[in-house]
Amino acid sequence: MNLFSRGSVFRRSESAAPQPPTRSTGAASAVLPEPGLSALTGEWVIDPAHSRIGFSVRHAMVTTVRGAFTEYQSRLYFDGRDPHLSKAEIIVSTAGVDTGVEQRDAHLVGRDFLDAATYPHLRFTSTAVEVPGNDVYRMTGDLTIRATTRPVVLELTYIGHVTDPFGYERVGFDGTTTINRSEWGLTYSSKLAEGGAMVSEKVRLQLDIAAIRAIPTG
Repeated sequence: MNLFSRGSVFRRSESAAPQPPTRSTGAASAVLPEPGLSALTGEWVIDPAHSRIGFSVRHAMVTTVRGAFTEYQSRLYFDGRDPHLSKAEIIVSTAGVDTGVEQRDAHLVGRDFLDAATYPHLRFTSTAVEVPGNDVYRMTGDLTIRATTRPVVLELTYIGHVTDPFGYERVGFDGTTTINRSEWGLTYSSKLAEGGAMVSEKVRLQLDIAAIRAIPTG
């Protein structure tokens, strides 16, 4: 888990910003960032107490099951002057699944789906960032599940930036993408009497991110 090869701790607003990582490749954009976003340039970490890395999937063709991953590590770099330089890496513990039903959670972390005993982590690593509109970002990256890596595109919306009563700088983003689970080897299939699938192939990933500015250690 390199997470940009650095550790991190929460950072108060008076700390100095770290040096940016190497530029990511990304398509040019005609949309210019808001001038105030330049102050957000630097490294951030997801605050798990106020964030959610979730998923939803159609069950039995008639309802939607929602869940979340409760354990993960993150490193984010946001460049408010040139968003194409921004990058992210999130490493998720596959054993930390919570859908509110223990039996279902055990099935999801078992061999039919995530196989957490063999593949303890899934990873998203960004490769490019585009800016299609104001406060809207399109982050392309590699998603690795069960040792299979495939590209995905996250549609991100910038929510805002505040300094909380404890002096921590916070920034918020919402993100979503939809994947076909079978492309990552999650091929479990149980058919209904009517001929449909018990669990949909399509899985929607939803990120409600509150991040806190961080500094490197060591």
